[in-house]
Amino acid sequence: MLPLLISTRNQDKVKEFRKLLIPYGIVIHSMDAFPDCPETIEDKETIAGNAIKKACEGAAYSGMLCLADDTGLFIDALKGSPGVYSARWAGPGCSYQDNRRKILIQMEGISTRDAYFQTAMALADPSGLISVVYGTVSGKITEMERGKQGFGYDSIFEVEGIRKTFAELEESEKNRLSHRGLALMEILPLLIRTI
Repeated sequence: MLPLLISTRNQDKVKEFRKLLIPYGIVIHSMDAFPDCPETIEDKETIAGNAIKKACEGAAYSGMLCLADDTGLFIDALKGSPGVYSARWAGPGCSYQDNRRKILIQMEGISTRDAYFQTAMALADPSGLISVVYGTVSGKITEMERGKQGFGYDSIFEVEGIRKTFAELEESEKNRLSHRGLALMEILPLLIRTI
């Protein structure tokens, strides 16, 4: 079985992908295996554009099959923001905590708190793009952080229908319900056939 490159240096994402792909015997590597590879500049206007760019650049540089994702948190009351800017919403070099704090401040006094997470996931080989899929989860922005699991915005996003944040879920349950998990399950049959 061929190895799969995950186009990220974010160890939280790598851990999540590893947990999701272990049952299928897929061996993954992160961009840390290629320390000289330039960081992909995520300058596209959509999460799909960024995912495609990361997958294609990672595959071209490494010569490997490459899977990449980009995720946005889209909040109705903020006209869809932070969206494609979710990872850097509080500014350059911001932390997960900085981003969550900014959202909670922006949402103070707002009663309509509907939001959704969406992940775009792209698969590419050295010759170019193979496929793009999406995973979407609806929910609400909480009024305060809840839970200790996960990363990113997990502690302020209450998943529709279960009344818990992603950060309050056990890891296996979060991986099954999450936007990234849903996108991966969508692309998995193609990934298995390609590998």
